[in-house]
Amino acid sequence: MSALLSDTALIFGRYARQTLRSKLQMLFGVLMPLLYLLFFGPLLTDLPLSSEGSSWQVLVPGLLLQLALFGASFCGFGIIVEKQYGVVERMRVTPVSRLALLLGRVLRDALLFVFQAALLVGAALVMGLRAPLPGILIGFAFVAVLTVALASLSYTLAMKVSTPQEFGPVINSLTMPSMLLSGLMLPMSLGPGWLDALSHLMPFRYLVDAVRAAFVGAYSSPAVLYGVLVALGFAALSVIFGTRAFRKAAA
Repeated sequence: MSALLSDTALIFGRYARQTLRSKLQMLFGVLMPLLYLLFFGPLLTDLPLSSEGSSWQVLVPGLLLQLALFGASFCGFGIIVEKQYGVVERMRVTPVSRLALLLGRVLRDALLFVFQAALLVGAALVMGLRAPLPGILIGFAFVAVLTVALASLSYTLAMKVSTPQEFGPVINSLTMPSMLLSGLMLPMSLGPGWLDALSHLMPFRYLVDAVRAAFVGAYSSPAVLYGVLVALGFAALSVIFGTRAFRKAAA
């Protein structure tokens, strides 16, 4: 266990230093959710989107998870570049734990997107968001767990393809339906019954509902419980798949 922790810290430190040297990478990822916040949020101010909470308490949780969805899903591009420059090949011959090779990367990603989520919430508070601090912190926790899950799957896919031209279309074909069917922008309950029922097959729907419940202070609601269970189960399975991909690459 101590070897795993030290290896993970080593990999995390390497990629964290890379991120700190790239200020644009730290800030640019929050641009799209921020644009939604600035130009889409005011349109919803007077609309009754939910029986509980304001329109900001509906929109901002969706934007937080959108940040993790789109940001973490494309993390695998970094692995493709590293394979082209031989970085992955050199790591394969080291005694570093294969799990640590994954965990170090996804923990860096989780920290980055939580930082971006904090910037987004700060802007939302200026624009009118009012949410309890525990609810906001729960939202950050969901961003971190979702990032771990999606970044792990993204790295798994990147280990199996050779070029960005193969990687990009697969990610786009998965992220867009996920965004549309999970109710990131608006609650799915506002749509027709068949669409609302279909959205329950999308795991992200439960995470969105959980964060929205937390933002109105309903911490003990079934939505939060279901969201926690789905998020943890999804993350655990994703890390398992990602670790297997790194082990096969080292075989």
